[in-house]
Amino acid sequence: MLVGKPIPSHLAHHERYSRASGLAILSSDALSSVAYATEEILRTLLIAGTASLWLVTPIGSVIAGLMLVIAFSYRQTIHAYPGGGGAYRVARENLGTIPGLVAASALLLDYVLTVAVSIAAGVAAVTSAFPQWHVKSVELALAFLVLIAVGNLRGIRESGRIFAVPTFFFLGSMGMLLLVGAYKALTGQIVPIESAAAAFVPPETAPLTLFLVLRAFANGCTALTGIEAISDGVPAFKPPEAKNAATTLMIMAACAVTLFMGVTLLAGAYQVIPRQEETVISQLNRAILGGRGPFYYMVQASTTMILVLAANTAFSDFPRLASIIARDKFLPRQLANQGDRLAFSNGIVILSLLAGVLLVVFGGDTHALIPLYMLGVFVSFTLSQLGMVLKWRRERRPGWLGGALVNGIGATLTLIVLFVVAITKFTEGAWIIIVLIPVLVFHFLAIHRHYGRVAEQLSLKDLSATDKRHNTVVVPIGGVHRAVVQALEYARTLSDDVRAVYVDVDPHATQEIRELWTQWGKGIRLEILASPFRSVMEPLLEYIEITNDERPDDFVTVLLPEFVPARWWHHLLHNQRALLIKGALLFKPNVVVTSVPYHLRD
Repeated sequence: MLVGKPIPSHLAHHERYSRASGLAILSSDALSSVAYATEEILRTLLIAGTASLWLVTPIGSVIAGLMLVIAFSYRQTIHAYPGGGGAYRVARENLGTIPGLVAASALLLDYVLTVAVSIAAGVAAVTSAFPQWHVKSVELALAFLVLIAVGNLRGIRESGRIFAVPTFFFLGSMGMLLLVGAYKALTGQIVPIESAAAAFVPPETAPLTLFLVLRAFANGCTALTGIEAISDGVPAFKPPEAKNAATTLMIMAACAVTLFMGVTLLAGAYQVIPRQEETVISQLNRAILGGRGPFYYMVQASTTMILVLAANTAFSDFPRLASIIARDKFLPRQLANQGDRLAFSNGIVILSLLAGVLLVVFGGDTHALIPLYMLGVFVSFTLSQLGMVLKWRRERRPGWLGGALVNGIGATLTLIVLFVVAITKFTEGAWIIIVLIPVLVFHFLAIHRHYGRVAEQLSLKDLSATDKRHNTVVVPIGGVHRAVVQALEYARTLSDDVRAVYVDVDPHATQEIRELWTQWGKGIRLEILASPFRSVMEPLLEYIEITNDERPDDFVTVLLPEFVPARWWHHLLHNQRALLIKGALLFKPNVVVTSVPYHLRD
């Protein structure tokens, strides 16, 4: 009911993105940044007082230019690596395994934060329109998270249908807002927003220093997140994959730059001052559209939807990137598997759980999560562009100098931004990401070593033909009944060396076993094990150990007669000794444990 019917593998090509669905699903993160990137710049500049807020426009212009440079750089990455993987694949192939894993760690962490930040920002848009809901922000965030997770578990085509309308609704409503705002600005109808500015300006303002400006710039660079998403998911597009992905990337970049600069310019023109209980978009919305009318709620609704659905970009790319890393044996293989709906279900579930934990721990507060954000994506930006420069230089294809120049400029600019973000946000929480990236790389390498050791030990190389190995069958019994007799019959088909074992904890019961054995034992030897302390497990395990030592290179099969109750709750009325025996012998070399079930009737 929730996920839908399974989809056969031969229909996988029908589940790919068109340009429109790709824009809706993979661009929502980059587009949604418009809703809070300008606000983050203003919040930082406000530390120096309202007189410094004019800097929002030049800072925004630099960020918009950087956005275009990165978009053109990733366009080249898409054509060079149509198999997807983005920064991880580029860095690993051109810079080495460790840089590749650093890029992968940074991206995976950033995707988790994207989900948390986007949903928290979406909830903030809701509570701006309906302040009485502010006390339920965490519950709202978790509800949105579950909805998006279920939508993605339904598969690519279903998620495209679900999430396409909100994305285009946001583009349309924001476009309308910016056009009306621009018209009022050009015709001189702008009325600065009346807000209790004094209540939101710090009582002791700090001087406007270069560090503060750089910090505002770093916070505004949240507008750059999500640009890499399309390069990670190229194989998910319809053929020709690279062409469709590159075109979608450029459309996304054009929309993102237009919306970001429009909001930034209007925020300066309307003299918006960030407030705790209302977002900058909400204030602009009220000022431009004349209060809280139907169009105001339309824009707020579209903003909420795009912010919440921005998490969908991470839900598309986190599982896909994890599957690529898993195929390279740096993550558990389960993450490489597609589910019934051709979605990477395991990755979707893990991403949901991690993002849910972040939302609960940080109370669904966007501004508390932002300092952890971005650092990872700029690590991947830098490594990806540097890797592309080396690729151009190594291959020297026609026009390689121009390509290398574009990627080189991109690498230089993103490296500068990376240092600015790391320095200005270090004490605010960026240190957590700086610590987590090497920890993840260490775990990736440990997983890879494990898979390497497993492959080495399972390899057929140097394996010589062996003679037929002897099999000693041990049948532990707790009495003589139909299940035991059936197990003995099966044991005789496996080996001529069959031994029944009974642990003596009650002399009267033991004597009864001996008498029944003469009739039902089928000529099989019965071993009676003494147990002075009434333990069944210890003497049995010791006997199996001794039997195994008799022929160290041969097999010992422990055959467990088990009767299966007709009702599930009947299991509660019987001991689970067979399960304990299986667990105790699981790690014994050359010891095979199997059950012979005898099904009881109701």
